[in-house]
Amino acid sequence: MSNLSVKKIDDETLARLRKLAARHGVSMEEEIRRIIKEAVSGPERLGDLALEVFGPDHGVELSLRKHKSHDPVDLSK
Repeated sequence: MSNLSVKKIDDETLARLRKLAARHGVSMEEEIRRIIKEAVSGPERLGDLALEVFGPDHGVELSLRKHKSHDPVDLSK
C-alpha cells in the first residue's frame, strides 16, 4: 500500500475531521481513508440506492387497490 501526506489543512477542517472520526469510533487516519475511498468509488446503481432507502428494513408496506384490466391504447391513429 502507498502512503499519502496532505499539508496545509486548516484548523477548522482538522477539528471537524477529528469529531467525525470520534463519532464513527475510528482514528482520523481511518476516517480519511473512508472519505477518500467513498469519493473515488463509482456511483451506486439507482436500484441499489432505492433498496437501501426504501428496502424491506426501511420502507412501508403499501396495499394497492386492485384495478380492472383495460385494453391498450391504440397509438396508430
